[in-house]
Amino acid sequence: MTEISKAVPTEPQALASATAHAMWERDRTAQALAMRIEHIAPGHATLSMPIRSDMVNGHHICHGGMIFTLADTAFAYACNSYNQTTVASACHVDFIAPAKEGEVLQAEATERSASGRTGVYDVTVRTAEGKLIALFRGKSHRIGGEVISGPDHA
Repeated sequence: MTEISKAVPTEPQALASATAHAMWERDRTAQALAMRIEHIAPGHATLSMPIRSDMVNGHHICHGGMIFTLADTAFAYACNSYNQTTVASACHVDFIAPAKEGEVLQAEATERSASGRTGVYDVTVRTAEGKLIALFRGKSHRIGGEVISGPDHA
């Protein structure tokens, strides 16, 4: 990702992009798992992750925790896209089909509801070929503060 300026954007798409960039710079887990941010918009995020050999369990399929981590990360980028520090208060995942080593998973998070300090987000995890792998629902809670700050956001 490119370097952002010190001024915090006010236009919603620019703010969502700048917030994602700031989060990415500190997101060691996503970086270690070779995730990529594919798309960011207000209340929306799509991330991808290749399934490596160290992500496969004893059944030779992707460990559920890895799938959950990808979905949870897409959820985090979507619910923080307004530059308001937001964390998960609850989440649920349904594993639909196995993913295999060598496949690339894509998690698409979409805001379903946002009111006050809470929100509900749905995340669909699919292979690059479109096969449904998991469905995740996350509930968010704004805890105060901002992901990035600037003159208009101090």
